[in-house]
Amino acid sequence: MESGHLPIRESLASAMRHERRWRSHSSSQSSKAPLIMGFLSCLAWLYVAGRLWQDAENRILLSGLLQKNSGHAPKILSVEDKLMNLGCKEVGRKMVEAEMDLTLAKSKGFLTQSGSSSRKKFLAVIGVYTGFGSRLKRNIFRGSWMPRGDALKKLEERGVVIRFVIGRSANRGDSLDRNIDDENRQTKDFLILESHEEDGEELPKKAKFFFSAAVETWDAEFYVKVDDSINLDLDGLIEILESHRARKNVYMGCMKSGAVISEEGKQWYEPEWWKFGDAKLYFRHAAGSLIILSKNLARYININSASLQTYAHDDTSVGSWMMGVDATYVDDDRLCCSSSRQEKVCSVA
Repeated sequence: MESGHLPIRESLASAMRHERRWRSHSSSQSSKAPLIMGFLSCLAWLYVAGRLWQDAENRILLSGLLQKNSGHAPKILSVEDKLMNLGCKEVGRKMVEAEMDLTLAKSKGFLTQSGSSSRKKFLAVIGVYTGFGSRLKRNIFRGSWMPRGDALKKLEERGVVIRFVIGRSANRGDSLDRNIDDENRQTKDFLILESHEEDGEELPKKAKFFFSAAVETWDAEFYVKVDDSINLDLDGLIEILESHRARKNVYMGCMKSGAVISEEGKQWYEPEWWKFGDAKLYFRHAAGSLIILSKNLARYININSASLQTYAHDDTSVGSWMMGVDATYVDDDRLCCSSSRQEKVCSVA
């Protein structure tokens, strides 16, 4: 009986020992957790305290630097300040003044070209507009009012240059261009505008190219644009030009105005019609048959040609450019080519 209960007692004793060991181990583990947590808390506190101390030290350092440099606060430097720092304020000032003077001179057309003082002086350069298919008309002019050969050279000695004015073909170097080059080699009476395309739609731009090329090639008192649809009284024109020789900024011709055509498809249609106001009237301008500009005005066109607006017609285009400068308008009935006045200097061919 007693021997039967012995294994049960041993099992209970073994279980109790195991429980005591587990409790002892659990107690040991639970006693270590607060220590670990306390250690980690200390590390976190030391880290935070270190950062706070470092930030406080940086603030003290920055505060000291700001106090030290409070009288030397940075400022935005102007161009003048930079020039002063570089030791060239006076040079910079003179450069600015020179640039302003140059701009003013350009705006008024008084820019003197290099070498112009050594060039021969002329009274006038007359440019007669022509086209690729107008050789017969050119020959008629050469046999009537326009000198040719030695007579053309003698006229230049008197101070008057006459040239047929034409651009280049849209297909550069084709038979049209070659024919003009061949004719020019024989007659030597062309001003060929290399940068201009000879086309009806490009006609308003031709005035810019003509006046620019003429003023660059010859130093004259006047530059005259003439249509190839009129005959010219050369002596009468020279007399008129001589009478205005002492005047500056002369814009001369048969002055007119007129309605702006806003209906597309009609003759003389103006694509920019809306710019001319509700009345749809052109400003006063010299008729396209004969336009005369003095030297300064031609130079103005040459200098500003890249930014000058062109309209549907060359005469209104030139008139718009003259509105922006101090031009002296001269309206002379003798320059009205369609007029019935006897003493006029031009007539319809």
